[in-house]
Amino acid sequence: MQLSIEPNNGIPIYEQLVRQVKYAVAEGILVPGQLIPSVRDMARQLAVNPNTVQRAYLQLQNEDILQSLRSRGVAVCEGAKKICVADRHQLVSERLASVVDEAIRSGLDEERLRAMFEKSLKSSLRGGDKPS
Repeated sequence: MQLSIEPNNGIPIYEQLVRQVKYAVAEGILVPGQLIPSVRDMARQLAVNPNTVQRAYLQLQNEDILQSLRSRGVAVCEGAKKICVADRHQLVSERLASVVDEAIRSGLDEERLRAMFEKSLKSSLRGGDKPS
């Protein structure tokens, strides 16, 4: 599992870690029962404070994504993929709503906004460059 942290992107480091673990579970990169790196190992890999990793792991445990296995480590929970996919859809929905709101406030009419969305969608489905 390869994670990367961007300290200056405005999102707290623990939240970046939470999101990336959720994305990995949603994508099937992490599967139920799979052990993840210990707090110390993850902190070392990411060059962050172990308390930051601990905070992320606790949040993921509270959300039933991860579970602590006595003397074995921390593993992905059964049913975590369903939760992570739903969370990912919710995040995308919120981001899309924000972009639509910004577009409307900037004066784009519905027809132009739809055309831009369709162009972006087609480009993404083709795997092409970002639309202008």
